[in-house]
Amino acid sequence: MARAFRLAGLLRLRQVQQEQAASDLASANARARANALHQNRTRAALGGISAEPTSSNVLYAIAAARSSSRSMLAELEAVDFRTQAQVDSAAAAYAEARTRSLGLEKLEARHIETEGGADVAAQQAAIDEISSTTIHRTRNGDTP
Repeated sequence: MARAFRLAGLLRLRQVQQEQAASDLASANARARANALHQNRTRAALGGISAEPTSSNVLYAIAAARSSSRSMLAELEAVDFRTQAQVDSAAAAYAEARTRSLGLEKLEARHIETEGGADVAAQQAAIDEISSTTIHRTRNGDTP
């Protein structure tokens, strides 16, 4: 009978950690995409505004709106910078978790291969023994 892989519990833990890291990476990527979409929409909305000043009050309002828009875009770029840093961090965490899991997966595969070979050898020994016993009985004239 094949022995159980002794590191199976640790392997399962590493796989759960890898799945969590993958989930964190997916969330960070989703936030980055949402922020990029928000930036693009804001820029498109600001670019579509016509700026035809008809009086000095309208000109001041346009200047204030543009200043406010620049400030808002600067904040969105800062959020984008932080979000990209989170994506990079999550990607590194996923790569590290994958590496730890991969090493154990290779050990498990090697264990399964070794145990499979041992099972095949044991089965072959049993078949050889049965065959040898049958040959000796046939030569000696014994009947089973």
